Amino acid sequence: MSLSSWFVVPIPIWLQVGIVLAWVGLVGLVAEWLYRSKQANSEVVRKVVHIGVGNVILLAWWLQIPAWIGVGASVIFSAIALLSYYRPILPSINSVGRKSLGTFFYAISIGILVGCFWLLEVPQYAAIGILVMTWGDGLAAIVGQKFGRHPYILWDMKKSWEGSLTMVVVSFVVSSAILFSIDGGSWQILGIAFAVAALATGLEAFSKLGIDNLTVPLGSAFLAFALTQWLL
Repeated sequence: MSLSSWFVVPIPIWLQVGIVLAWVGLVGLVAEWLYRSKQANSEVVRKVVHIGVGNVILLAWWLQIPAWIGVGASVIFSAIALLSYYRPILPSINSVGRKSLGTFFYAISIGILVGCFWLLEVPQYAAIGILVMTWGDGLAAIVGQKFGRHPYILWDMKKSWEGSLTMVVVSFVVSSAILFSIDGGSWQILGIAFAVAALATGLEAFSKLGIDNLTVPLGSAFLAFALTQWLL
């Protein structure tokens, strides 16, 4: 089942791609405005992009964007992100005062998940992986930065228990909501969602050089898929 089974979307591929690009472009414009107008610091701007772009997976799922388009876009954006690591072509995203390949890993993870789960015709697991990272990590960083009062350190990276708790809660809500929408309600789904949330939070804590933007989506998606095959 897919989001397209709820809504009939008889539009051509070029228009589907145009809708996705328009969304990404809008997110980019908002981020650039926030960055240049100093309405938010660089970390908040980066999370605006992080959350905004990640939701493109819902558009791709709803519109049934072909897998080859998703993978191709991932390759292109991965190359741009990698280049921006050495050249200041995405200052609103990369000017956070620390070296990170997070944007590159983020684009790669979308391509891998679309390539795998679109072909298996279970796009919901790609959505789980990306949205756990999109909303869980995004909100955890914002909450941790603003309200984190109980810090801890892993791999020389400073985290907070408030941020990690946010990651657990948001990841659980995202996972259970998507699984409920596809498979209906059951205690097994709650267990799967909790397992995904726990794994995602653990992987997010080890975020050296932004590697969590790869490990969290892949780990969450594949764990949800494996547990669903076993328990449901």
